[in-house]
Amino acid sequence: MAANRGETPDVLVVGAGLAGLACARDLLSQGLSVEVLEASDGVGGRMRTDRYEGFLIDRGFQVFNTAYPQVKRRLTLRDLRLRPFTPGVLAHTERGVFRFVDPSRRPRESGDLRPGRLAGTRDLFCLAALCGRDMLAPARLLKRGADHTTRTELAAAGISDDLVESFFRPFLSGVFLEDELETSGRFFHLVWRSMLRGTLCLPAGGVGAVPAQLAEGLPVRLDTPVRRLTDDGVLLADGGERAARAVVVATRPGPASVWLPGLDVPPYRTVTTYYHVTETPPLREPTLLVDSRRRFLNTCVLSEVVPGYAPRGLSLVATSVLGEDGTAREAALRSALGEVYGTDTLGWDLLTTWTVHDALPVMTPPQPLSRTSRVSPGRYVCGDHRATGSVQGALASGTRAAREVLRDLRR
Repeated sequence: MAANRGETPDVLVVGAGLAGLACARDLLSQGLSVEVLEASDGVGGRMRTDRYEGFLIDRGFQVFNTAYPQVKRRLTLRDLRLRPFTPGVLAHTERGVFRFVDPSRRPRESGDLRPGRLAGTRDLFCLAALCGRDMLAPARLLKRGADHTTRTELAAAGISDDLVESFFRPFLSGVFLEDELETSGRFFHLVWRSMLRGTLCLPAGGVGAVPAQLAEGLPVRLDTPVRRLTDDGVLLADGGERAARAVVVATRPGPASVWLPGLDVPPYRTVTTYYHVTETPPLREPTLLVDSRRRFLNTCVLSEVVPGYAPRGLSLVATSVLGEDGTAREAALRSALGEVYGTDTLGWDLLTTWTVHDALPVMTPPQPLSRTSRVSPGRYVCGDHRATGSVQGALASGTRAAREVLRDLRR
């Protein structure tokens, strides 16, 4: 139930990102009174979409994976009007552009998976074994055992350096936001499994439609920043106080580490997305394109995935790079895009640039797949930094926080 403004709620959830929304929804379903306090003017945290000069602009390039268990449990996918990416990617290499596609879904487009094209016979055999294991084995088996880097796991699977450099490194750099393949191997196997079993897509209204659906019916107070936690609850930025039996901090890692001294928060990866506009789409299909020279993480024509991302007659191209924007970086990127798309990019207009400083937590091994939300009596924390840096991780962290709050308040 929602607490009236003058009443004291059972739980205050600070932050209306995915973790906070999931936590609040679970607590409400169990009969507790909850209030969600959000500093900004909308829900979603990093997962938001803006309308800008007639275009839909996600706050950094994002994709939505339908295979995540928490997604299946919590969301009505048909209401999101999902539009799929091609089940595969185009890899730009020194030997040309190759199509890496799921042959079980697009058998007619899998010609580049013949021996001698993208990979040799041994690599293809090892790749098939890796995919079969990760797709069919129970998830609990993928979570067991010692945790190594993704690079070590690929080597153990028999994948050659050539295939790592032509496909896995450039592709996974855009997934993990790091290009050394130092991310947890356990996390890699779970992500690879989700890609094999699900569909990468975008909602017709932008990725912000996902948290918007989660927030439906929840008691969320927007434009309500919190200054700090108090013994009884929180102190708001306007000087007001709000008390509660429990407080769940579901904010970005920066405020969480300040309000909860001693909290173990990992460093985060930074990513920048450039949004270019062109009259003619450089690629007439909804496919991610990666670059073996690692001049960017990935690029795609968003308006080929969801036509509504751009006004009629225009195309929107999103390209992401590691780190922040810098002097002359866009010019160098534009040159690289001209090469990989095989077109003249001088006439492209730079619509906007979006940098996300806390895009994804660093997840080097050994990486815990879940951590308790309890910080101190009546104080809890959730977010992707408490699990794995993904939609699944954020939602699962919120789920665990709600479960632990319920257990403690009902003792």
